[in-house]
Amino acid sequence: MYKVLIVDDDPVQCRLASEVVERAGFTPFVANSGTQAMTLLQETPGIGAVLLDLVMPEMDGMAVLEAMKRQGHAIPVIVMTAQSSLDTVVSAMRLGATDFFVKPVSPERITVSLRNAMKLGTLETSLAAERARRSGTFSFSHIISKSPAMARALVLGKKAAASTIPVLIEGESGVGKELLARAIQGSGDKSGKPFITVNCGAIPANLVESTLFGHVKGAFTGAIADAPGKFREAHNGTLFLDEVGELPPETQVKLLRALQDGEIEPVGAAKPVRVNVRVISATNRRLLNLARDGLFREDLYYRLNVFPIYVPPLRERMEDVPALVETFIARFAAEEGRRVSSISRDALDLLMTHDWPGNIRQLENAIFRAVVLAETPVLQPADFPQILGLRRGADEARLPGPSLFTPAEPIHIDDAPALPRLPDPEPIVIPDRFLDPTGNLLPLAEIERDLIVFAIEHNAGRMAQVARQLGIGRSTLYRKLKEYGLENDVA
Repeated sequence: MYKVLIVDDDPVQCRLASEVVERAGFTPFVANSGTQAMTLLQETPGIGAVLLDLVMPEMDGMAVLEAMKRQGHAIPVIVMTAQSSLDTVVSAMRLGATDFFVKPVSPERITVSLRNAMKLGTLETSLAAERARRSGTFSFSHIISKSPAMARALVLGKKAAASTIPVLIEGESGVGKELLARAIQGSGDKSGKPFITVNCGAIPANLVESTLFGHVKGAFTGAIADAPGKFREAHNGTLFLDEVGELPPETQVKLLRALQDGEIEPVGAAKPVRVNVRVISATNRRLLNLARDGLFREDLYYRLNVFPIYVPPLRERMEDVPALVETFIARFAAEEGRRVSSISRDALDLLMTHDWPGNIRQLENAIFRAVVLAETPVLQPADFPQILGLRRGADEARLPGPSLFTPAEPIHIDDAPALPRLPDPEPIVIPDRFLDPTGNLLPLAEIERDLIVFAIEHNAGRMAQVARQLGIGRSTLYRKLKEYGLENDVA
């Protein structure tokens, strides 16, 4: 739940504003002076908005706005004052105020302004995180988490960011392993450098080696040009190997060499290529269990598992759900043009009681669906029929039950079975038009005969066009037709 800081030297105004803030579903904090307000901003995390009176003794509202701007507090500020001067409004807005109203003001006006300010602040935070993600400067401050269960993962991530040690991130699907990897990169020496993501489980087995290490022109059928591969794309940056446990055994050998020697060998290349890449890997299954079962090389496991970080599932850090919900609501409402601003207490309680087998990704999709279908600005329990169906029974759900894309119950990574490895597909053999079945070259006359037959069929028997495309005269064409016994076929 968001916190609102009320700054006013009038006790009556503070009490009235506190009641309005509580009725709006927020937690009020009161400061009777500008100095006390700055102290609370420093000591109280999670303040989402400020209701600020301009006229106060000693440090007035304008001085508070200047101090907040100077100290980098990017918190929406709603200014309250008895003065309606245009100069005052302009000055406050220039210092960062997001709204302005003259006392007395109705409770409804304060509530609407607060919700708009919260939404704006959340959306700005989300946009800042997206910009940082795209620029390679995503840091731990952009990760939304207040849970003690997540604190250890963040501490380990910050330590990993200070070095180039290989990192293995373990956790269930949808817990945010890639975000943690981006934060490690964005907080270290490789900030702003390439961050290349490879989902090892989504690449066909016969293309994994070429995708990772690249290939040269002509290395195999279809290799019509050189391809650098993901390692060279990530040169001087970070390569994130997601679902690394799904790599085929033959690729694991080459990956081990690349990690040990800093060299890769593109498919078909005559010599290796040196690369400077930091590898961060992730898996939703315990690599130790896969190595024990013979599905993953032990030497590669020990090479990757130098600095393991375990990301707990969402059900073990439910304290993060309210902040995540607010962020998703602001983002999807802006993207879809929906007038959804918050979630009701009953709906939030409903989400807090769910196990979330698909973790944050499932929560994100649930909020997306609710924002699109919501009939009111505040999300209600009825906007989550799938969750209601699990809690109260399928009869009360308006739509079908849980999505088939997530398991019905949570599965811990220690108990997650290995995915079955599909056999490599049989290569498609395309016969060469210049070779006979034994692999020897065909006679020139036979190749020429087949070419003439093809040209005649391709041009529907138009002999002038056939001769022109073959680059010979019509008399020469008819002579060759007679020579190869084709004149009767043409006639």
